[in-house]
Amino acid sequence: MCQWFAPTQLAVTFEKDGNGRFADEELERIVVRDRSGRVTELRLPDKSVLIANHQIYADWWYAWCLMYFMNTHRDVFIVLKKSLKWIPVVGWGMQFFDFIFLARSWASDRLHLSAQLSRLGRRAEIQDLPLSFLLYPEGTLVSADTRPVSKKYADKLGVPDMMHTLLPRSTGLQYSLRSLAPRIPSLQLLDITVAYPGIPRFGYGQSYYTLRSIFLDRIPPPTIHMHIRRFNVASDVPLGDLSSSNPTVLPNGSATSAVEIEVPEAEKVIFEEWLRGIWREKDQLMAKYLDTGSFASEDVVEIPLQLRSKHEILDAFCFFTPAMLGWTWTKFRQYVV
Repeated sequence: MCQWFAPTQLAVTFEKDGNGRFADEELERIVVRDRSGRVTELRLPDKSVLIANHQIYADWWYAWCLMYFMNTHRDVFIVLKKSLKWIPVVGWGMQFFDFIFLARSWASDRLHLSAQLSRLGRRAEIQDLPLSFLLYPEGTLVSADTRPVSKKYADKLGVPDMMHTLLPRSTGLQYSLRSLAPRIPSLQLLDITVAYPGIPRFGYGQSYYTLRSIFLDRIPPPTIHMHIRRFNVASDVPLGDLSSSNPTVLPNGSATSAVEIEVPEAEKVIFEEWLRGIWREKDQLMAKYLDTGSFASEDVVEIPLQLRSKHEILDAFCFFTPAMLGWTWTKFRQYVV
């Protein structure tokens, strides 16, 4: 879709200082190019939770494009509103790919979310499958409507509000990580800061790039800037005591999907403060981008959003083959008769 209707590129940079950093020699292994110098792959962790700031409705689309180059695009899991579950064709497809549908009521959603993620994490580890779980802790877009809500939430907590992002909510991410981490010991957290050119300071991205303008009017952002930081969930993220969410191994070697219902309040507070610190650093990165037009002055990896091979077009549309064959057979019978 990007290649045909909304040509653009990713400009990816990596954190090389402080927490979440990548070593120089590691970056050489991460970025894979073909003989012409075009980036064909990013060798990032194939079992990870991705979190990012949320500016436009196409954020998830471009995150999925990033995962295409990570080779995890076939194993992406996204949390969606339950009402989307029964949309004809699209909703059925999302169910088929194990997307997680929530009712927007945490009292009823938390057990379902933990159970689903526990099952997916256990399957990914046992079968050695990729797993990418995409989550936006802000919960919604930065806009004129949501900015006052973030300010009110900050006042309630007694902390300063963000300048270029919204104050993140930690509950969903904490439960997700506590459900996945015991089942995937190597789980990584990829923190992605996303910025779009042409948006003025304190402007709102959705006022400039909408789904209609990107794909119908063919005015996409010329570049999507992504700055990636990596955290080892087991050692770098303060999840607290996970014994209550550890899977129980039965005598026959199978594992139950033990899921915790409550997280101790002290552990909630520690995780919330940690996530808020990550978001303050993200807010500072956004300020740097607005000042300089980039997250980093060097080592920017530019990736045109194009298929690596034309043959992959068949992969994308092969699901329509039975319908096409049926239509062709109907026309053929009419012709013969």
